[in-house]
Amino acid sequence: MKVTQTTLPGVLLIEPQVFGDSRGFFLETFSAKRYEEAGIRGPFVQDNMSRSAKGIVRGLHLQSPNAQGKLVWVVQGAVLDVALDVRVGSPTFGKWVAEELSEDNKRQLWIPPGFAHGFAVTSESAVFAYKCTEYYAPKDEVGVLWNDPELGIPWPVIEAVVSPKDRAHPRLKDVDQARLPRYVR
Repeated sequence: MKVTQTTLPGVLLIEPQVFGDSRGFFLETFSAKRYEEAGIRGPFVQDNMSRSAKGIVRGLHLQSPNAQGKLVWVVQGAVLDVALDVRVGSPTFGKWVAEELSEDNKRQLWIPPGFAHGFAVTSESAVFAYKCTEYYAPKDEVGVLWNDPELGIPWPVIEAVVSPKDRAHPRLKDVDQARLPRYVR
């Protein structure tokens, strides 16, 4: 597998080795030993999957204090996947990275604890899968407004379909910093 450091320290783009022939393909979506060698440490405690239609935006979500690391990929369709550094005191606080994840490119993104995460569906529909290092904890849920103009994320949707909960998230500058994770060197 090929692992590339993105512009945000700790956020990794992973391109698994794909073995294909006339019958189809095989790839390893996770191997604890290989991913640990790349700096991705579990344990992973929860796997999730969602299906979303074109134009749907989910996020930007995080948990604090029980921050989740997420290994994400697309099983079917395509998305623009976004990781946003929300660690108070981080030199990259408020910076984001976006990658296309699709069934065609078979890429994965590792989003370490301390980053908000979201995605926009760019295909007719998408099946999105991810592994989490912590269990979902509703009391720890924090969100950042997906289209916060100060972030300048170029979401590739004309008319976004966003849940009422995600529409109600504050801009990053208005999030109670006591609710955000801290940067640790």
